[in-house]
Amino acid sequence: MTIGTRLFTWLRGEVVGTDAFGNRYFQERRPTEGYPARRWVLYKGASEASKVAAEWHGWLHHTVVSPPNADATPQRPWQKEHLPNLTGTEFAYRPPGYTLKGGKRSKATGDYEP
Repeated sequence: MTIGTRLFTWLRGEVVGTDAFGNRYFQERRPTEGYPARRWVLYKGASEASKVAAEWHGWLHHTVVSPPNADATPQRPWQKEHLPNLTGTEFAYRPPGYTLKGGKRSKATGDYEP
C-alpha cells in the first residue's frame, strides 16, 4: 500500500466494516456534492481483487446502498466458501494432460479427421 493511499484513507475515509479475510472497507466522510461517496478496500496482505467477497463487491460498486451485515446475510446451504484466485499457485486447477501434471492425456476418440 502506498503512502498516498494511506494518507487519503486517513484524511478522507471512514471505516465501514471488515470481512472474513481481514480486508477493511472505507467510504468518504464528506463526498463531493452531486456524486456518490467514493468507496474502497484496503487488503490484508497482497492486493488481490479476488479476495473481495461477493456481498462486499456489490457494496463497493454501489449495487447495494448499505454495507453487508454478517447477521443480515445468512449463508445458503448451497453456497461454497469464498476462494481467492488460485492461478499461479500450487492449488491452481490443472486439467488432465497439463504439462505440470504429468503431460499425459487420453488418446483421441477417433472422431477427429485432419
